[in-house]
Amino acid sequence: AKQILRQTLIMDGSRRENDAEHMWHASVAAFLLAEYADESIDISRIIKMLLLHDTIEVYSGDTYVYDAEGLATQHEREQNAADKLFALLPEDQGNEFHTLWAEFEAEESKDAQFARAIDSFMPMYHNYLTKGQLWQKNGIHEPKVRNRLKLIHRGSKALGEFAESVIDKAVSEGYLPR
Repeated sequence: AKQILRQTLIMDGSRRENDAEHMWHASVAAFLLAEYADESIDISRIIKMLLLHDTIEVYSGDTYVYDAEGLATQHEREQNAADKLFALLPEDQGNEFHTLWAEFEAEESKDAQFARAIDSFMPMYHNYLTKGQLWQKNGIHEPKVRNRLKLIHRGSKALGEFAESVIDKAVSEGYLPR
């Protein structure tokens, strides 16, 4: 996971974040922000989902959320990676992890929706805190970032509202082009 680089800078802007760092940030954020979930959630399941979701990227690679070409093959690559990774485990554990991963991907439960909200929020917030360097470098504009808000709102209205205010600030401060 340390070798898989993401399209998010670390906070000092000196390099891209790796998957291991993202997994840690997302897991800590889920734990700290759990009180903002709209309904009762199981934080242990959510943290497992977040860890499993990014662990499979060891085989599938990270797919940039704004890469249309990469998104077209993402599901198949990730499904193959999940099958390969979970087959390495004892059958009962592999089945449990595969089920949790599939639940996250399908957003079938309140736990999965909250996990997705955190997974979508963290890179957006990092982009804001690093003054939109990678948004600008990659030609990302406000409508594409706002389109991600539905995932955040679905898991937490409060976090979604905060994310909207962050996007508003990013636009007004010139970090995110309209």
